[in-house]
Amino acid sequence: MRTLTVIILLTLVASCGTSKKSVSIKDRTVSVAAADKERRGIDTPPKENTNRTKPRSPKKTKADEVINTALTFSGVRYKFGGTTKKGMDCSGLLYVSFGEHDIQLPRTSASMAQQGKKIRIKDVEKGDLLFFKTSKGAKRINHVGMVVKVEKDEIKFIHASTSRGVTISSLREGFWNQAFVKATRIL
Repeated sequence: MRTLTVIILLTLVASCGTSKKSVSIKDRTVSVAAADKERRGIDTPPKENTNRTKPRSPKKTKADEVINTALTFSGVRYKFGGTTKKGMDCSGLLYVSFGEHDIQLPRTSASMAQQGKKIRIKDVEKGDLLFFKTSKGAKRINHVGMVVKVEKDEIKFIHASTSRGVTISSLREGFWNQAFVKATRIL
């Protein structure tokens, strides 16, 4: 029994030093030039950073902040009159997202459509609102979304769809293109 205990202890002690430490590529910086100079025996001091200014990261705009807030609701189911992660409608999504950044909007899409400055579709930017009439023969605006991205000639917007909940759609999609009424700028 004693011999067995000693063998187990020796095995454990011997195996402790042989485990490999996993190294992530992110943790390493490989420089081919530095390795090549080291192989040749060339000793050069590191270059001094003459650029004293820190690289600027793009400043987040108010539109970016509101968009990021709206994106936190992605996937939330549709609920008429809803304004929480348990469920929300299109105007509720924007009411809450803008409200989080101290920008007060009316609660309904038809009322929101009366706010801000009307803009041409070719001038749309991130944070602008898009308004729709989604029912055949609808007399007034009944849906709203917020532009999250403009790439070339494609406009993507976040909204709460009755079928998909909070999602991102493209104005190129036939249904949304046909239902589009106007765009306004709040920010």
